[in-house]
Amino acid sequence: MTDPSPLERVRLDKWLWAARFFKTRGLSVKAIEGGKVRVNGDRAKPAKEVRIGMEIRVNTHVERTVIVRRLLDVRRPAVEAVTLYEETPESVVRREREAELHRLTPKRETGEGRPTKRDRRKIIRFTDQ
Repeated sequence: MTDPSPLERVRLDKWLWAARFFKTRGLSVKAIEGGKVRVNGDRAKPAKEVRIGMEIRVNTHVERTVIVRRLLDVRRPAVEAVTLYEETPESVVRREREAELHRLTPKRETGEGRPTKRDRRKIIRFTDQ
């Protein structure tokens, strides 16, 4: 693994993409413009310069709060991407709690809820006769 030359600052959209919070830079731009990303508590623009030590809140399916530890403007393997930031302990607890709630949420059984297209056709055939 060759480490690219050390950077002093990187665009926010590039850093989020390199840290693998989003699959594409376009998605990271949309999230930033949509208010899903906050830098040091404030809304930011995609061209905001990220520096080491900044706190970034990213709200995808669950809100994650991370501290920037390294800067990269190129996408590297996931093993390297996790070294770019450190997730705060509160964020880890919140994420684990939400994952547990998701696991405990009752799932509907097959056959419950709306009828399928096949079921609707059977109902129509039955009621027409």
